[in-house]
Amino acid sequence: MPARTLHFPSPRHLHQLYAGREENLAHAEKQLGVTLATREDWLKIDGPADAVARAEALFNILNDARAQGVVIHSTDFHRFVDTIARGELDQLRALLAEPLVIATRRKTIIPKTLGQKLYLQSIRANPVVFGIGPAGTGKTYLAMAAAISALLKNEVERIILTRPAVEAGEALGFLPGDLREKILPYLRPLYDAMHDMLEPDDVARLTEKGIIEIAPLAYMRGRTLAQSFIVLDEAQNTTPEQMMMFLTRLGTNSRMVVTGDVTQIDLPRAKQSGLLEVSRILRDIPGIDIHHFSGADVVRHPLVLRIIEAYERYKNPIAGDAVE
Repeated sequence: MPARTLHFPSPRHLHQLYAGREENLAHAEKQLGVTLATREDWLKIDGPADAVARAEALFNILNDARAQGVVIHSTDFHRFVDTIARGELDQLRALLAEPLVIATRRKTIIPKTLGQKLYLQSIRANPVVFGIGPAGTGKTYLAMAAAISALLKNEVERIILTRPAVEAGEALGFLPGDLREKILPYLRPLYDAMHDMLEPDDVARLTEKGIIEIAPLAYMRGRTLAQSFIVLDEAQNTTPEQMMMFLTRLGTNSRMVVTGDVTQIDLPRAKQSGLLEVSRILRDIPGIDIHHFSGADVVRHPLVLRIIEAYERYKNPIAGDAVE
C-alpha cells in the first residue's frame, strides 16, 4: 500500500488543520478510506493510491485555508472532508483559489471561517442574500463590510441600513426626543459596525449627505431603492407583510442583504416571522441565496459558542436526556 507523510511547521500548526480533535481524523479515515497517524508535526497517510491522494489534497487545502486566515472548526473540517468524498475536489479548490479580503478605511476584514467566506462570496454573486444564523457569526458585520467596500469602490451610490424597531412597536412617536434620538437605541449595532470601518469624520459627512442612511424598517415603505446597498438587520422580527414590502423596494443596480437569527424572535406569539416564511418562499429563485450559519461560525468569545450549544441541547434534548 502506498503511504505519504506530510510535515508541518509545528505540532500546533497541524492540530489547527483538524481542529485538534481526534474524532475529526476518524471521520476523514472513514469517508476517504485511509488510515491517518499523527505525532508531533507530521501526519502519515496509508491506503490505496487514489485515497491517499485525496487525503493529501484535503490537508493541503486545509493548510491553504489556514494561510488565508480561516480558523478551522470541526464543522469546517467535516465540510471539507465530505466535499472531497463526494468527488468535488475542484470546487473546493476553486473556493480557496484566492484570498477574500474586504478593505475599508480603518481596517482590512478577512473571513475567519469557511461559512463566512461562502457568505461573502454569495453577497458578491447575488443581488439578494439572506444570512441566517446564531449570534456572533458575523452575519451583520460582514454585510456592513461588503456594503462599505461597495460604496468605496463606487459600485453603489449609497448605503441604506435598517432594522425593525420591534421593542417600540414601531410607534416611535410615543418616544421622547427627535427622530435620531428615538431610533438610535435600535440602530446602535449598525452604527458601531460602521464606526469600526470608517473614520468618525467620514461617518458624519456621509450620513449628513444621505450617502449612508440608517432608518427603521417602517420608513422604507413606498420607496424604490436604486443604486444602493441595503442591509436589513434583525429580520427575524419582521412580519411577512413587512418582509415583502422591504424586498419589493429593490431598485436598479441595487443589492440587498437580509440578516437574522430565527432563535431570537421578539414578535408577539400570534405573529409569524417574515424571515421564517421567506426562507421557504424564495429558496429556489435564481439571484437569491439563503446562507445558513452554524455554531462553528461564531467568532465572538469562545463561551458564546458553548452558550448557543447549551441552548440547542435544552430545546432539543436527546432521548433519555429530556429537560423537565
